[in-house]
Amino acid sequence: MTLAMLAILVGLGTWQIYRLHWKQGILAQIARAEAAPPISLPPAPQPFTKVVVTGRLRANLSASYGVDVRDTRQGSTMGSYLVQPLDRPGQPPLLVDRGWVPQHSTAPIAQPQDTTTIIGFIHQPEKPGLFSAADDPATRTFYTLDPEKIGASLGLPHVAPFVLIAMGPPPPQLWPDPAQHLPRPPNNHLNYAITWYSLALVLVVMFGTWARRTLRA
Repeated sequence: MTLAMLAILVGLGTWQIYRLHWKQGILAQIARAEAAPPISLPPAPQPFTKVVVTGRLRANLSASYGVDVRDTRQGSTMGSYLVQPLDRPGQPPLLVDRGWVPQHSTAPIAQPQDTTTIIGFIHQPEKPGLFSAADDPATRTFYTLDPEKIGASLGLPHVAPFVLIAMGPPPPQLWPDPAQHLPRPPNNHLNYAITWYSLALVLVVMFGTWARRTLRA
């Protein structure tokens, strides 16, 4: 029984080491993408690709995504992310997460009237999890970033199968506040590996103590 438990603990620790190297590769890829200049949007972009897109934002169509609390001049403020379609000549509309907007804001939302160029990174579609909040297409309120469902709520049956997360400084009107950096997934795998290996060591010590007492008896 001790050998079986030891094999499981060592196996879990080794798996976390494997995950550590995998996560480090992803973080390095994200760092390289952030440092590089944006590229023109390819037909099938990879996640976290930094791209530049030109088109016309549909100010009359918008949806909100997620819930986020931030520190503002008014203190802790709840808000969500403004999603609007970007019309592109000869291509399906591209949903753009333009940034965070407070729930009750008196400041105007910046709305470009002419053709605009947006720099951002690609976010692949999400699927709702077991504990995800339910979307409300009637009010265009979403908690899962699914471009097909969001596009349908906006009356757009065909949209690009991914979302562009806008990057850059906030406009003079303050809102929306776009992303400043590409997202970095957490990397806690080294701590997990140390935990599993430590438990394996404790198991060996406990077995050694038990075996010594048994032999003495």
